[in-house]
Amino acid sequence: MKPIFWKELADHFGSWRFFVFMIVILLASVSTTYTASETILGNAETTDDIFVLIFSTSGEGLPTFIWFIALLGPFLGIIFGFDVINGERTRGTLSRMLSQPVYRDSVINAKFLAGLTAVGVILAGIILISCGLGLFTLGITPDVGEIMRILIFFLLCLLYVGFWLGLGILCSVFFRQAMVSVLVSIAIWIFFMSFMSMIAGVVADQVYPVDRYSGEQAVLDHNELNRQINLISPVHLFEESSDTILTPEKHSLDELRQLLSYLKGEMIPGSVSVRQSLILIWPHIVSLIALTSICFAASYIRFMREEIRAT
Repeated sequence: MKPIFWKELADHFGSWRFFVFMIVILLASVSTTYTASETILGNAETTDDIFVLIFSTSGEGLPTFIWFIALLGPFLGIIFGFDVINGERTRGTLSRMLSQPVYRDSVINAKFLAGLTAVGVILAGIILISCGLGLFTLGITPDVGEIMRILIFFLLCLLYVGFWLGLGILCSVFFRQAMVSVLVSIAIWIFFMSFMSMIAGVVADQVYPVDRYSGEQAVLDHNELNRQINLISPVHLFEESSDTILTPEKHSLDELRQLLSYLKGEMIPGSVSVRQSLILIWPHIVSLIALTSICFAASYIRFMREEIRAT
C-alpha cells in the first residue's frame, strides 16, 4: 500500500486541480477572515474568546469562514475522488496494476488515504494562513482554549470533506464513466445543500404548523423538528457543530431555546469550556465518522467483489 499511497499523493500535489482549489479556497478564506476581523474590531461588546470568532463571524457582504468550507469543501472532496477507480479503468492501468503482486484492498485504501492527506494539507494550510491573518489584524494571540477549538474545527473540516471524498470514491467504483460519477456526486451535494432544508421546513410546517398566534411551545416544537430533520444532512451537521465549537457563548444547539432562556433569566450569558462545547457536538462528530465509514465501506466491498478484466 505504501508505494501506491506515495504515488497517488504525488499525483494529487502535482495536479492542476490541487492548485486551482487551493487558490480558490485560499482567496475565499482570506477575504472572510479579513472582513470578520474588521467586524470584530468594530464590536465593542466582544471581550472574551475573540480570536476564534474570525471563523464564525460574517463581514460586510461576505458570509462566514464556516459557510465557505461548507460550500467548497464538497467540491474539494469530490474532485479528489470521482475518478480514482474509473479513471484507472478507462486508461487500462487498473488491470495491469492488479496483475502485479498487489492486493486489491491496498489499492483502494491507498487511494482514499492519499486523497484524505491531500485534503488535510489544504485545510491545514488555509486555517493556518487565516490564523496568521487574524493575528495580524486583531493584534492578539489565542489562548490554549482557543487553540483547542481551532484544532477541533480542523478535525470537523477533515471529517466533512472526508465524507465527500468517500462519496466520490463510491461513485467512482459504481459508475464506469467519470462524467457520470461527478454528476451524481454533485447532485447529492445539491440535494443536501439546498433541498434538505426545504423538505425539513415542509415537514415541520405539516406536523407543527405555526403562525403569529402560535404559543411558545408550538414554535419550539416546530423549530426542534426542523433541526432534527436537517441533521440527516452532513452539511448541516458540519455547520452546526463548527458554529458551536467556534462560538464559546453557545450553551445549546437550539439557538431559539437558548435565547428564550436568556430572556427568562434561566441561563446566564457567558462562555462555556471547550469540554462542554465538545460534549454538545460529540453526536455530530460520530455521525460524520459514521457517514464517511459507510461510503468507504460500500466502495470497498464493491471494489473487492468486482470483476476486473484487461481492456
